[in-house]
Amino acid sequence: MRSVLYISGIWLCLLFALPVLAQVEGPPAQDTNYLVVRQVIVQGNKKTRTSIILRELPVKPGDTIYLHSLGETLESARKQLLNTSLFLNATANVKNWEGREADAVFEVWERWYLFAFPIFKLADRNFNQWWVEQNRSLKRVNVGVKAFQDNLTGRNDDVYADVTVGYTQKFLLGYNLPYIDKRFRHGLGFVVSYSRNREINYVSDANKQQFFRQDDFLRRQFQLGLTYSYRKAINTRHQVSLTYNTESVNDSVVILNPDYLGNGRKDIGYLELAYRVNYIRADSWQYPLKGAMLQGEVSKAGIGPLSGLDFVKFRVRAVKYWELARKTYGALGVIGQAKFSDKQPYIGVRAMGYGDDYLRGLEYYVVDGTSFFIFKSTLRRELLNFRINLPIVPKKFSSLPIRVLAKAYGDMGYAYSKLTRNGILNNRMLYTGGIGLDVVSFYDTCIRFEYSINQLGEKGLFLHAKLDM
Repeated sequence: MRSVLYISGIWLCLLFALPVLAQVEGPPAQDTNYLVVRQVIVQGNKKTRTSIILRELPVKPGDTIYLHSLGETLESARKQLLNTSLFLNATANVKNWEGREADAVFEVWERWYLFAFPIFKLADRNFNQWWVEQNRSLKRVNVGVKAFQDNLTGRNDDVYADVTVGYTQKFLLGYNLPYIDKRFRHGLGFVVSYSRNREINYVSDANKQQFFRQDDFLRRQFQLGLTYSYRKAINTRHQVSLTYNTESVNDSVVILNPDYLGNGRKDIGYLELAYRVNYIRADSWQYPLKGAMLQGEVSKAGIGPLSGLDFVKFRVRAVKYWELARKTYGALGVIGQAKFSDKQPYIGVRAMGYGDDYLRGLEYYVVDGTSFFIFKSTLRRELLNFRINLPIVPKKFSSLPIRVLAKAYGDMGYAYSKLTRNGILNNRMLYTGGIGLDVVSFYDTCIRFEYSINQLGEKGLFLHAKLDM
């Protein structure tokens, strides 16, 4: 395992370092073909404040841009505007030439920012688990209403709310304001939620979740979180959060698994303080094909008397994307986590198989543990790239972009667990691979069809509705 981690680390360091070395290049010493940016003009924004758009642009008044790199500079700025998720499209141009001075002009097409729509969401970890193992049971579906207003005041702030019933009864309300200062660096946010369930995953056995259900509510959860963010540059954001969490279960759960909350407890409360850093420099933040991404986190759960859970956690996620040839792209990524101490109750040992932390081909399994790593590699080839004109809908939303990419992939991972319950996948190296199709559209939509095989010899077709890495 150490050798695999060592080799993976070398590859990731090289992949992140080489692009940086390649970019250390200045303009030719004798290159006098340049322009000086006189003004940066923004057009087309009705809701979004111009100051918010200017904050995202790498082009400023007074900048000198050499003509040999003008196209690349404007395209990079245009893509940065699209990465804000505020706009359906954007154009960049140079106008009003006077000698060596000119204006940089950016035109944007704003999205539809207000949404309210019904929720029909599976309670299970993925579509296949619900379809195959849970027999497509409608009792395991959450229905309700979700509403969110993006760009509420034109400052890229958003307020959102969920009300769901069904498998989980939940209420959630949150607000995020990315900039509270005149220099557009500091932001604040909050989220509050309450949920309760009549069914609970009380233990894992043989790497399968075991569920228990009754008419009374078995579990109740409450969360209140406050977040502070700092973003000096365009590509890097720092975040500090303080979250108060409570969870309670009834006697039946404690009888089935006294270690669910630990030591036969029926309820716990704890504070968690976390620091996160996110860096992304890519052609697209929603479906990247060229560039790099790095996320790091260190958190402490259990502060003072609020120490129902007590651990220190380190987590990293790093991906390198690059273009191998025209319309052909590669990606290498790693996800890793280490939690101390390694003695945690059942709710504190979720490792692989939950959320985005899984190997493609092992969707039917969970691998519990306190520490793990996942290494993913993907090769993509664009097959189709076209637009569909939709009738009836407003003109600026009527052109629906569609991209279809074929891919081949291979994953490997390892999860460490101090205690296992018949776990055949714990504390051993795991391997999977497969082929598939990604269908990508706007509003950050990605539908994945994947045919995978794992080291157990199991094969299957899997459906996902989110980017894999």
